Amino acid sequence: MIESEREIIKDKIFNENVNEENYSIKTFIRVGSKNKVFKKVDFHHSYFDNCYFRNCVFDSCNFNGAKFNSSILTGSSFDGCKFDYATFDRTFVDREIIQTGCPGWENVKLKFARTLRTNFDSIGDTEGANDAILIELEATKSHYKKAWKSNESYYRKKYKGWDRAKMFFKWLRFIVLEFIWGNGESLGKLVRSVILLWLIMTIYEVIWIRDDPFSLKYYLNTFRKMPQIFLSIATPSEYSDFYKSLIYALRLIAFGLFISVLIKRYNRR
Repeated sequence: MIESEREIIKDKIFNENVNEENYSIKTFIRVGSKNKVFKKVDFHHSYFDNCYFRNCVFDSCNFNGAKFNSSILTGSSFDGCKFDYATFDRTFVDREIIQTGCPGWENVKLKFARTLRTNFDSIGDTEGANDAILIELEATKSHYKKAWKSNESYYRKKYKGWDRAKMFFKWLRFIVLEFIWGNGESLGKLVRSVILLWLIMTIYEVIWIRDDPFSLKYYLNTFRKMPQIFLSIATPSEYSDFYKSLIYALRLIAFGLFISVLIKRYNRR
């Protein structure tokens, strides 16, 4: 093992623009700047602790492996910067970074979105947390799909045989839950799933219980009463005990998912 030669820069201010400088593997403590431009500056594997960079422009900078802790980056923009494996903790940063700073690899992107989500949660930025979790979910789905399907060398080397099959089932579970309730993030998709369930129950009753599959009027009448049956306001005597139990179980699951979505949303506030 050798020394990392990490330099500590403490209580300093950048009082002019910085262009193509190397500040990699540094620890910045209470370092700041305002209204300055940093262009093609290398900050990889540097730590920013209680730093202040307000209304600054970071153009094509390298923040790979950087760590931001208890810092303020409000009003600063990051154009063409690299954030592979960068982490944020209790740092005030505009949520536009989630749209402009995401890494290219899906597995790295989801980690970047995850650290921003927890960071936005820690500072009470609910909109930022919502934006980050949407990016995280999209990157997770793409990562799972590539893990079992893509012919890219990274995925084919890392996921072989049974590991590849497991990623397929993870992807399948993900897209099913995404369709049902947006993986806990979409009340609209949950409502859609319940309406679809009522439609299936309607078709089942008309065709297999009433044995009248060609009556459009009966389909409409049956669908209208499905909310009452689903909520046990009405319990038709011709339903079997098994079917009633199934409806009861599905109702409990639907209400559980509904409460979960509400808790997730309001908990961030």
